[in-house]
Amino acid sequence: MSIVFTNRYATHPDDVKHYDTDKLRQHFLVDNLMQPDVLVLNYTHYERLIVGSAVPVKGAVVLETVDALKAEYFLERRELGVINIGGAGVVEVDGTPYALNFREALYVGKGARDVRFVSTDAANPAKFYLNSTPAHHQYPTRHITMADCNVLNMGALETSNKRDIYQLMIKGVVDTCQLQMGLTVLHPGSVWNTMPAHQHDRRMEAYFYFGLSEGQQVCHFMGEPQQTRHIFVGNDQAVVSPPWSIHSGCGTGSYTFIWGMAGENHDYNDMDKFPASALR
Repeated sequence: MSIVFTNRYATHPDDVKHYDTDKLRQHFLVDNLMQPDVLVLNYTHYERLIVGSAVPVKGAVVLETVDALKAEYFLERRELGVINIGGAGVVEVDGTPYALNFREALYVGKGARDVRFVSTDAANPAKFYLNSTPAHHQYPTRHITMADCNVLNMGALETSNKRDIYQLMIKGVVDTCQLQMGLTVLHPGSVWNTMPAHQHDRRMEAYFYFGLSEGQQVCHFMGEPQQTRHIFVGNDQAVVSPPWSIHSGCGTGSYTFIWGMAGENHDYNDMDKFPASALR
């Protein structure tokens, strides 16, 4: 097992207005996820969210700390959200195993010392997507299935955005310090994952796209409402969305995405919406 760690600093919206394609991708695209037998950790300076992954094939992948965290162990001052997008797997937390099937989640609270990721079948490995944020309080570890979460039915086929939002880690489902996570599944024929676009200045967000067929991509829109930018995103890639940025995407084929949020409050509906006519 090896560890890949990157450190990404925050950017000012006035600076981003001058970014070309390469620089946009450098600062906001996360394209190093889902490497076999590698713990991938991308530390962002937006609410200090870590975007990562663990794909255990030859053996367990251990959630180890890194020097940049200045912590004795990874979750000394952090909480963790895990969603499995691959084959069946197990997350062991201080010796207690939690079996996670496809699209199931696990919240791990501050203070857990030994976290290990294991695949049930190496030929069809689990693919664990990770989000981690600073935590001030220790909440209990909790396994969340698709049957446990809140489900929002949004959009319409007429506007190409009919979708189901599965709120896996959100207030009322599981107690967290600040981390929120969930899945958005588009219906056949729909391509827009969020429309109207919105921003929430009280929270940042990360979008992780998966389930795209070979050769297909999602055009992720970001930037200020009057200064939009776009990034083409491939399968198993993520985009970091600053609090000043809108976030919306349109795919060339079917896909699913995981949203993860961190910030000042737990109010999912605390957002400023911008109709398509207001975007530039």
